[in-house]
Amino acid sequence: MASTFFGLDIGTTGLFAAQTGLNTTAHNIANTETIGFSRQKVNQKAGNALRTNNSYGMIGSGVTVTGITQERELYYDEKYWSNNALYGLYNTRDYFMTEVEGYLNEIELQGFTSSFNSMYDSIQELTKHPESLTVRTNFTNSAMSLCEYFNSLSTSLTSVQEECNFEVRNQVDKINSLTGEIATLTKQINSVEIGGDVANDLRDQRALLVDKLSEIVNTTVSEKKVGEIGKTEYTVRINGQIIVDTYETRTLKCVPRDDKMNQTDADGLYDIVWEETNQEFVVNDDRCKGNLKALIELRDGNNADNLSGKLEKAVAEGDTEVTLSSSNINDEVYLNIPKEGMITVKNAQYKYSGFEVSVDPDSGEYKYTFKLDEPVRRDAEAGTETKVGLTVDYKGIPYYMAKLNQFIRTFARAFNNTHTQGKDLKGNDGEDFFTTIDSFTGKEKSFAMDKQTIDGKEYLTFNSNTGSYYNGSKTYTSYYELTAASFTVNDAINHDSRLVVTGSTIADGVANADIAEKLLALKEDKLMFNQGGPAAFLQTLVAEVGVDCSSSKNFAKSQSNIIKSVSNQRLSVSGVDTEEEGMNLVRYQSAYKHASKVISVMNEIYDKLINYMGV
Repeated sequence: MASTFFGLDIGTTGLFAAQTGLNTTAHNIANTETIGFSRQKVNQKAGNALRTNNSYGMIGSGVTVTGITQERELYYDEKYWSNNALYGLYNTRDYFMTEVEGYLNEIELQGFTSSFNSMYDSIQELTKHPESLTVRTNFTNSAMSLCEYFNSLSTSLTSVQEECNFEVRNQVDKINSLTGEIATLTKQINSVEIGGDVANDLRDQRALLVDKLSEIVNTTVSEKKVGEIGKTEYTVRINGQIIVDTYETRTLKCVPRDDKMNQTDADGLYDIVWEETNQEFVVNDDRCKGNLKALIELRDGNNADNLSGKLEKAVAEGDTEVTLSSSNINDEVYLNIPKEGMITVKNAQYKYSGFEVSVDPDSGEYKYTFKLDEPVRRDAEAGTETKVGLTVDYKGIPYYMAKLNQFIRTFARAFNNTHTQGKDLKGNDGEDFFTTIDSFTGKEKSFAMDKQTIDGKEYLTFNSNTGSYYNGSKTYTSYYELTAASFTVNDAINHDSRLVVTGSTIADGVANADIAEKLLALKEDKLMFNQGGPAAFLQTLVAEVGVDCSSSKNFAKSQSNIIKSVSNQRLSVSGVDTEEEGMNLVRYQSAYKHASKVISVMNEIYDKLINYMGV
């Protein structure tokens, strides 16, 4: 039989339940603007009924609060993390591609077009007044301005590459910081929940950290209960690789490269490895997303145009030389591999300290022989696919730098070949007009003559360590040595305009301008590039970067809308609705009021029972 005072117990449970509801509602309202906060809900059930041994059977015992839980769906979290990685990828691409577009737009605005037209205006004057030293000086000055434009453009693009590289390190540090906090919070959550409580707010904090992590890299989470009550194992994977295992974390670190992957790469670009094992952290994978992937693409992207081919002959374990034929590059103007770098043979990487290029005089096919710093570790048969550097199928800084180099080398070679066909005002054979500066010695290198005419053969052997072709006792610098950063006017010509060649001979007088006429014709030479004349090549490049930038912007905008939609879906479940919480306040206030009324009524009954019925 129930106690005489049982009604007070029932009223008290209602009072406590309403009080808990009011407190939880107040907590929700207070965190309306808290990022990552999930709405909390009071769960309650009827108390266990008691047997009364009376005809009416069992009697209720009030209400029991079973817990305070989060209103959160893992499905929407996973959907958000997946789309957030895509948003990070496209948003980062958009940011840096806009910067690249800004630099390359100068080609059409006041950069290349202005300098190029100015140089050819001076050549036009040169055809009219080849004897004038003033006109000659104007020509060399305008040519120097063109070179300085490309030097500046190279510096700007290199600075973008270095900026991406700096951001790679920042993002790696951020990953390490976030995963460390996740492991710490997991320990705190388990400490609380082993005691039977639910660490809702700590779980929100942990989920918010995962939100931030998912923008950097692909992030997946799994959680499962283990033996002890309330204890869970919490695992976080990035790009499919475990980085948080409950309380333990793995650490990523950035290691400066000893070797460049592309000829024009900035020094000290980072590779990302696991600190514990020094194994590579895979980022350049089609399945990878996030702003870290975008940074790697922009920094290293060569549109998969790096040198590749097949082994000309089999190599055996212990060999220190590899010969590559049937390659995708058979002209020095397209060659952008570093002098020292990495070559991949049968999925194994080897460092090479130099290479030689020999060209078949009949087919024009290039064969590359690489000198390895270490012996080959496994046999590989002839025809094995081989590549040099990284294959990154995205148009990043290396791709645009390679395009600039292709333009400069092709144009300079055609210009020099024409300029060296005549005599200067001193009666000497013409020298190369455009030359290059050796980045190590600071000395000027000239190309002397078109390599296609050496001994009547198409090219001879080129050695990367010297940067020259050789033919017996003579050496000739390769246009491989010429880049946007080193492009310059022959110093001797720049200081003495009499060395400018305008005529094939001066025997008929200094007014002969047939060579100047040929130089002028190069401006509209439709056969120089596949795209047409020199200006058309760079205009095509500007259009290409414009399309790439527009594509990045559209993808970023589209993904931004998607992530907002997914976020709204998630908020529809876990977000705090102030109007709903206001209604809950009224509801719990009413419940509290009526529970209080129950206790008040019971108090009056017991007062009568005790004070007025007693003798």
